[in-house]
Order: sequence, then structure tokens, then C-alpha cells
Amino acid sequence: MTVWAASVEPEPSAIVSLFWIAAAAVAAPLLSRLLRGLIPDVVLLLGLGVVLGPHVLAFAGTGGGVELLSELGLGMLFLLAGYELDPKLLGGKPGRTAWLTWLAGLVLALLLVWLAASDAGFTALIAVAIALSSTALGTLLPIVKQDGVLEQPLGRAVLAHGAVGELGPVLAMSILLTGHNLLASVVVLVLFGAAAAVVAWVPQRILDRHPGAERLIATLATGTTQLPVRLVFLLLLILMTVAEVFELDVVLGAFAAGLILRRLMAETHPEIQDSLETIGYGVLIPIFFVASGMGIDPAAVAAEPLMWVLFVVAIGVARGSTVWLSERFVPHGANLEHPHERVQLALYAATGLPIIVAVTQVAVRGELMTATMASTLVAAGATTVLLFPLLATWVRGRAGEATPEHDARR
Repeated sequence: MTVWAASVEPEPSAIVSLFWIAAAAVAAPLLSRLLRGLIPDVVLLLGLGVVLGPHVLAFAGTGGGVELLSELGLGMLFLLAGYELDPKLLGGKPGRTAWLTWLAGLVLALLLVWLAASDAGFTALIAVAIALSSTALGTLLPIVKQDGVLEQPLGRAVLAHGAVGELGPVLAMSILLTGHNLLASVVVLVLFGAAAAVVAWVPQRILDRHPGAERLIATLATGTTQLPVRLVFLLLLILMTVAEVFELDVVLGAFAAGLILRRLMAETHPEIQDSLETIGYGVLIPIFFVASGMGIDPAAVAAEPLMWVLFVVAIGVARGSTVWLSERFVPHGANLEHPHERVQLALYAATGLPIIVAVTQVAVRGELMTATMASTLVAAGATTVLLFPLLATWVRGRAGEATPEHDARR
């Protein structure tokens, strides 16, 4: 993806840059462990990217192929997000409620942005609004698992709102940030959907009509061949290419690849997820986050601290408050009963980063957003990943302390 802040100094070579990126990728989880998980790995990756990038030490850059690897990392991140997404979460009354809640959050975010900058163009306003109304489900899942709530009603609510909070912004980006008018964007999205359906149908047809194909894949799944992994990589690039041909963001193609992959291989080849996570989280996704951090100008963020704080508050209001209100006042058959759980859900849902990074890069590339605003918005997204899950854990702890006291009085 295009980096929004270019350095005036010559960039280091790709090998040198990758060395520093690899060092950051190793250091981030170790530092997170030393800090007892208080600062998530992804925030440290971004922070190390800022330090290593052209605005601070200038040890690394995105030239010479690093940018391509970063884009593949973005693709793997959203492929895994699509793979982990259970389509059942998007349907039923809870799913419909989650969709309406996200739309309400998008409208509220648009209103807040318009009040702050009414002279900006609609496309620029909608770009910021999309970023403010997203949920980082892929980033959030490890945190929710660590907090031990994934199998609880709260965890299922997080999954439902998180799924919509990722898919909704991806679709909105594809419709509203392509440079086409609304009708043309919808037509292009429908054409992309038809192309993705064909891409999904062909391998499914082959597997259904030729049982030997399944056995061949199983035979070549290990050793030096690793055919399923190669097929997944091909599927990812096919759909990213289709998205680019239709002038859509490659994020949509990657997300669609994950959805198709889940349908084709989740049951017959469950081990593929381990291989994909090894490649994605072990190599490509850290490159994406460190390279994204290199695009953040800390001086620009420090020069506008109020904008940074306002963005964090706006994310909490636009995404968190609408989720809380929906869970509290809109019955859908699976509402959370306890007030502290609704607060936790709102804080988790307002945790956003990957979509924010993707939206800002698309917006800067289309000259819809300044480099300063992009840096500040990404910094605000990183702050939500750092702050909101911590607050959710604190709320749960306070509720746990209050319950025994209440029981004792009874």
C-alpha cells in the first residue's frame, strides 16, 4: 500500500529494511510478554515501525519490495479475518441488529466528522467516518481469548458485532471510496461478487465431481509440496487481482478469499489454518504493521494532540455508544443481561486498527486525507487497541469484586 509520508533521505535497501522489520517482529511479542500483555503485540509493532521509519531513526523504509510484502501482509490479515468469520453471525435477529447498529454508528460518525469539518468534501468525510465505525476483530480475537470470555455470551456478542464491524467497513470502502458514483460503485461491487462466486464455484465443482482431486490434494499436503498452502496463496492473489481490475481495494478481495476458503477447506482440511497463521502472523502480517508504523509521523501527531484525543473519543462514541445502546434497548433474543458486560462489549467493539490503517492509506492515495490526519487517525486506532481492552478487563474485575460483596450482604 502507498505510504503517506515520504522521507527526503535515501531509503535503506530492502534487505536492511527487512532485517530491522524482522527484529521488530521478534521484539514485539517479547516486550508484550515482559509488560504482562498490557500493551498488545500489534501496538508494539506499530510503535517500533514509527521508531525505525523515516521520521525517527530512518533505519528502514518501504522501498525495494517491502511495500509489496506489506500489501501481502494486509491481504493475509483480511484473508484470515474472512476465514475465521462464521457466516451465521451475520444472519438471524442478532446479526440484523448488529448490521443496523453498525449503520447507525457510521451515520453518527459522519455527523461528528461533518460538525468538525463541514467544509470538507463528502468522500473525505465518509473516509474518516468509515475508519471511526470499524472493529478490529482479527486484532481483538487474541485479546478476547486471553480475557477468557470468548465462549461466554459476551464473547458471542463480540464476534457478532466484530464480524459486522469488519465486513461493513470493507464493503463501504468498496462502494464509497472508489472514485465512482454510487450507482457505478454498486454495479462494480455486484460484478466483483459474481466473479468471486465463479472463483468459489469452480474448485467446489471440481472437488464434487472428481473425488480423486481431494485425494491428490491430501497426498501433496505435506513435505516439500504443501499444495493446499500454494492453492490458498493462489486464491488470495486471484481475488486481490480481481478486486484491483474492478478498481476496488484489495482488502475486499482478501476478505472474500477468506470466506471462500472457509467454505472449501475448513471441514476437509482444518490443518490449513495452522499453516496460514504461521505464514500470516509469523511473517507477512508483522511486516504490514511495522511498515504501516513507518508511515506515522510522530511530530505531526504531537503537533495536534487534541485531534488525537478527539479521534479516540469519536471512535468510542460512534462505535462504542451505539453498540451499548443497541444491546441495552433493542431486544434481539441474545441481549447481555449484566450492565458490566454491555460496557465491556462496547469497549471491545470500539477497538479498531487494521481497517483504520487500510482506510487511511486508500484515502491518502486518493488525496482525500492529509498525511497529518492519516498519522493521527492511525495513532488513535492504536490507542483504542491499547486502551479499550484494558478498560474492559478493568470493568470485568470491578464487577467480579462487587459480586461477592453483594452476595455477602444477601
